[in-house]
Amino acid sequence: MSTVAADETPAFRYTAELAGEIEQRWQQHWEERGTFHAPNPVGPLKGDVPDDKLFVQDMFPYPSGAGLHVGHPLGFIGTDVFARYHRMTGRNVLHTMGFDAFGLPAEQYAVRTGQHPRKTTEENIQTYLRQIRSLGLGHDERRRISTIDPGYYKWTQWIFLQIFNSWYDTAAGKARPIAELEAEFASGERPTPDKPWAELTGAERQKLLGQYRLAYLSEAPVNWCPGLGTVLANEEVTADGRSERGNFPVFRRSLRQWMMRITSYSDRLIDDLDRLDWPEKVKAMQRNWIGRSHGARVKFAVEGSSADIEVFTTRPDTLFGATYMVLAPEHPLLDVITSADRVEEIAAYRREVARKSELDRQENKEKTGVFTGAHATNPVNGAQIPVYVADYVLMGYGTGAIMAVPGQDQRDWDFAKAFDLPIIRTVRPPADFDGEAYTGVGPAINSSHESGVSLDGLDVPEAKKKIIAWLEEQGRGEGTVQYKLRDWLFSRQRYWGEPFPIVYDEDGAPIAVPESMLPIELPDVDDYSPRTFDPEDANSEPSPPLSRAQDWVTVELDLGDGPRKYRRETNTMPNWAGSCWYQLRYVDPTETERFVNPENERYWLGPRTGEHGESDPGGVDLYIGGVEHAVLHLMYARFWQKVLFDLGHVSGDEPYRRLFNQGYIEAYAYTDARGTYVPAEQVDERDGKFFFEGEEVRREYGKMGKSLRNVVTPDEMCAKYGADTFRLYEMSMGPMDVSRPWATKDVVGAQRFLQRLWRNLVDETTGALRVTDVDPGEEALRLLNKTIAGVHEDFVHLRYNTAGAKLIELNNYVTKHFSGGAPRVLAEPLVLMLAPLSPHIAEELWSRLGHDESLAHGPFPKADEKYLVEDTVEYPIQVNGKVKARIVVSASASADEVQAAALADEKVAELLNGGTPRKVIVVPGRLVNVVL
Repeated sequence: MSTVAADETPAFRYTAELAGEIEQRWQQHWEERGTFHAPNPVGPLKGDVPDDKLFVQDMFPYPSGAGLHVGHPLGFIGTDVFARYHRMTGRNVLHTMGFDAFGLPAEQYAVRTGQHPRKTTEENIQTYLRQIRSLGLGHDERRRISTIDPGYYKWTQWIFLQIFNSWYDTAAGKARPIAELEAEFASGERPTPDKPWAELTGAERQKLLGQYRLAYLSEAPVNWCPGLGTVLANEEVTADGRSERGNFPVFRRSLRQWMMRITSYSDRLIDDLDRLDWPEKVKAMQRNWIGRSHGARVKFAVEGSSADIEVFTTRPDTLFGATYMVLAPEHPLLDVITSADRVEEIAAYRREVARKSELDRQENKEKTGVFTGAHATNPVNGAQIPVYVADYVLMGYGTGAIMAVPGQDQRDWDFAKAFDLPIIRTVRPPADFDGEAYTGVGPAINSSHESGVSLDGLDVPEAKKKIIAWLEEQGRGEGTVQYKLRDWLFSRQRYWGEPFPIVYDEDGAPIAVPESMLPIELPDVDDYSPRTFDPEDANSEPSPPLSRAQDWVTVELDLGDGPRKYRRETNTMPNWAGSCWYQLRYVDPTETERFVNPENERYWLGPRTGEHGESDPGGVDLYIGGVEHAVLHLMYARFWQKVLFDLGHVSGDEPYRRLFNQGYIEAYAYTDARGTYVPAEQVDERDGKFFFEGEEVRREYGKMGKSLRNVVTPDEMCAKYGADTFRLYEMSMGPMDVSRPWATKDVVGAQRFLQRLWRNLVDETTGALRVTDVDPGEEALRLLNKTIAGVHEDFVHLRYNTAGAKLIELNNYVTKHFSGGAPRVLAEPLVLMLAPLSPHIAEELWSRLGHDESLAHGPFPKADEKYLVEDTVEYPIQVNGKVKARIVVSASASADEVQAAALADEKVAELLNGGTPRKVIVVPGRLVNVVL
């Protein structure tokens, strides 16, 4: 028998070096054989497709120049485990990954260095690919896409044209082609506002259609960020009114921008959440963001003017308590109703407010405002109430005007106190209420008038119904539904984004570029920086980088009326655009004539048939990503999918059938006496304290990142332990949906398990197989089949940490009971069950076990039901409520037999001391309770 010196590592010991060799070899094997290729029903990727398919998708990653740290792959590995398990059960599994590659970081780097964003992004993609490939992710590489490829964004532009050339028919409850609306105007079926369609000029027709289009131009208040030289969506502005990227101040100002009429889909976006298998937390976030509320629109006539101030209120029952009104500083009526002596004061106030963020305006404890000099008439009692302008009212919410009821709203109360305005309670608070504004429910008070309407004594729901009916009868209001959701701001004053497939004619009307001219590719520019005069100046003008490419901006085209000069749109689409539909391109990345072949789309994403097939929304079978995208990306993607569904381009009306939010990996960071972060990997722990270079440091816990100097990369882990160990550790740290702290020192636990498993099957000195054909016995077979059943359930429900624990338990049993080598009947299923978690070592062991084919397509072990039935049951015996003994009886024993066995137990008999118990309670299968 050969021996190994004490200081010499056995040639076949499972070390990081050997793991690396195994991993590279199997990754090459998979790539050469197309192991993870998922066939399509038709087209270039056509193959034999079973009915049982699975589409698993990771949230689109952005290829950052910093590369990956160990927190990034958590979801990617989790998705891979799920995909590998189901592939082993015989399903056709589509799993791939692309890149959401347009974005501001590459553009900002271009501004600093002059390097084209494409070069930066493509280099980052190669780094990213190298890192994720080293993890052994089972991706179908043929389907990999990137949003910056013209072949991809051609279809993003095409989808924009579908939206631009559509309108939402409220009667039909769906989007329809704009050509159908145009035909209705032309035939007279749908009247035009001012004069017949035939008498409208081309520019007038386009203006009218623009009021209906789902993608339209609007002069509206937007979030202008001079420091970035671009407009931001509400979701891209931080809570303190600064840009999420770069932390620049953000101002509200009016600009002409592209918008998408997502508000047309508000009800469907809320109601269809009930059909989705999504976390309730995410559904709640979307419902709150859309903010559907029932109430009334009420008109207040302005004294001495033909104008009405219209407000939306969810509490029309409090109208008798409205003692003043407030308009947002951006409200257009201010230019109409402001008295001459207050024009300058109002203008100065509006300029002052323009410099504030929305958060500042909403949270400003010191109430500011200016009286406009106008009064409005409260419709329920005829009272003349003053009209103010104040910063705490926002134009983007409701109608931009409020009826102020200080008795029932604390902000109104504070304003009323500051300006010495009347306060009238219209809901009786409880007797022990000693606060200011009362926002609860109760009977109506002070709510009647000789006009004939009285709400006194009614509870809130009844009072609402009665006052809405009265307002509608008087023509001063109507019951309605309001939403917080606003149309999607879709323009960015950036270079590195998808160009709009739009040109403008000599009248400034937007014209869709013919589909045959797509893609509209980005031109080269000599300067990527946004042009603004002052990053702190709200009035600075945007000058997008594309506006400098004059040879590209001014273009001669023949759009059906002969060659004419047109001007291209110089804004670009937001980076959300490419990620709104990428699951559809994963299905058919090689299709050139359309964005997806209908037959392939139906196979992978169509609604399921079956008992409840009519209500199935379709979509990706499992979508894994962070909860930070709960509102933005998911809302936008659902909107695009519904438009495409309405127009007949896709078979399902939801993009993601099931959603799972993974947790995060966080890490400890350390600061020295100066408060400076020190390298976490160089910190030593001694006696509960932490030291860096001999000096004590303070430990804190936070997100992994370069600024905290606590980054650990997958490259480091793979080099030190191997990818399989790294994968297993990440999946074993805790439940997938829970955040957890990273601890490099704990990775060795996963490595030791794989080393023990390897030793059970392979001789570390010779490399010979240590597997026998012995019968392992009944006990071993019961544990094996219990493990198979449990691991199967764990993989289905993404409980990878408990699946790993079960495999460790089974391997420990093999180690303890079969020192001469693992029985094949235990070894093979153990290797197969490990494969989704640690695929490379599993493939290597499967091959050494004598199998010529990869285990990637199974078989996954199936439990033998006969070994899952317990022959015996253990009963704890409580005596006067405390467990004193345990008995093991046949699983088929009757209650009387269990009781007899319990009373015959030596310890119980001793406690009874020859006597008879007062009571014996047998809970079948669980316990026996003896009462003395």
